[in-house]
Amino acid sequence: MMRTLFLLPRIFFESVRQALQQLSGNKLRTVLSLSGITIGIFCVIMVLSAVDSLEANIQDSFKQLGDDVVYISKIPWGESPEEGNYWKYMRRPECSYRDYEVIKKQVTTADISTYTVFIGGGTVEYATSNATNVFFIGVTPDYKDMFGLEFYKGRYFTPAEFYRGTNQIVIGYDVAQTLFRSSEDPIGKYIKVRGQRLQIIGVLQKEGKDLINPLNFDQAALIPYNTARKYVNLKKAGFNRGRTSISVKAKEGVRLENMKVELTGVLRTARLLKPIEDNNFELNTLSIVSQIFENIFGIIRIAGYIIGFFAIIVGGFSVANIMFVSVKERTKLIGIKKALGAKNYVILMEFLVEAIILCLIGGMVGLIFVVLGAKAATAIAEYNIFLSPTNAIRGLLIASASGVVAGIIPAYRASRMVPVEAIRA
Repeated sequence: MMRTLFLLPRIFFESVRQALQQLSGNKLRTVLSLSGITIGIFCVIMVLSAVDSLEANIQDSFKQLGDDVVYISKIPWGESPEEGNYWKYMRRPECSYRDYEVIKKQVTTADISTYTVFIGGGTVEYATSNATNVFFIGVTPDYKDMFGLEFYKGRYFTPAEFYRGTNQIVIGYDVAQTLFRSSEDPIGKYIKVRGQRLQIIGVLQKEGKDLINPLNFDQAALIPYNTARKYVNLKKAGFNRGRTSISVKAKEGVRLENMKVELTGVLRTARLLKPIEDNNFELNTLSIVSQIFENIFGIIRIAGYIIGFFAIIVGGFSVANIMFVSVKERTKLIGIKKALGAKNYVILMEFLVEAIILCLIGGMVGLIFVVLGAKAATAIAEYNIFLSPTNAIRGLLIASASGVVAGIIPAYRASRMVPVEAIRA
C-alpha cells in the first residue's frame, strides 16, 4: 500500500510529461482532437454563465422591491391569465386607503406600510419642453423608506404636505434631464401635468439600466396620495386607471409567513368576509416571481447541457483516438515496463491520467474562450456577464469526467498487454 502511494506522484508527473509530448508531437492532430472538448466546455459553461449572470442581474433588479415585503393587490403574481381566473380577479375590489389604515394600526408584525396609487402614464410640460411616458404614482409617507429612494437634488414630502395634498411633485432623473438644461436647477420650478401646475421639490437619484426594472423611478413622478385623489376617482378605478396596492414590510426577525397570517386575518375582518368566503385579495411576495424565473433558468440550463453534451461526445471520441494512437506508439515501452515488474494498475493509471490531462487542457482553453466571450457579450448587452468560480470548477470537472470516459478503454487495453508480445510488437 505504501509503495503504491509512493508511486502515485511519479505516475502523475510521468503522465503529464507524456500528455505534453502528445500535444507537441503532432500539433495538428492534437488541436483537431481537443477542439471537441474545447467547444463542448465552451457551450456548456457559456450558457451556464449567461444564465447565472442573467439571474443575478434580475435578482439585483428586484432587490429594490425587498424580500421581506408583502404586496397586497387583487391579482396574484404567479398565475397566468390563461388559467381562466382573470375576470374573477377583476371583480375584486381595489385596495382601499381604509385597508391601509387598518393594516398600519392593527398589524403588529409590520414595520412600515405604504399605500400606492398607480395613476398611469402621461406627459409633463415645462416651458417649451415636455417629457412623455412619465409614470405617475400617488404615495404615502413611508414610500421613500420602503423602496430606499435616494435624491439627486431636493427632498421628499413632509407630513404636512402629505396631509394637505399640496400641488408638489418629485420627479425621476430622466424626467428632469428631459425638461431642464444641465445648468438649470429644477427645484422650485413649476411643471404642468394634466392641466395642473405642480412644484418640483425633489429629483430622484439616477438608477441606471437594469435588464428588468420593476419600478423605473428614472421615468417616474411621485405625488402625495391626497394630491392623487384629484386625478383619479379611486371609488370607480378600473384595471388601467387608478390601480392601487399596499406594501407591508416585516419587522426585523419576523418571518414573512407569520406576517401573512396576521395580514389575512386583519384584512378579512376589515372587509367583513364570512368564514366560508374566499379571500378577495392576494398577498404577493418576491418568492413567487423568483420561482417563475428559476423554472425558466432551469430549462435554459438543461438546453445548455444538451448542446454541450453532443459537442463533448465528439471531443471524447477525438481524445480516445489520441489515446489509442499513443498506446500503439508505446506498445514496446509498455512491454518493457511490465517485464520489469510494472503492475496492471500502474499502466492503467498512467494512460488514464494522460487522457484526463489532455481533456483538462482542452477544458481550460474552453474556459479562456468563455472569459473572452463573456467580455464581448458584456460590451454588447446591457448587463454584466461573468464566469463564476463555481462554473469554472464545473467546467474542469466535466473535462475530467470526459477524460475518464475517453481514456478508460485505451488505458485498459494497455494494462492488459502481455509483456513478451508487446516487446515483440
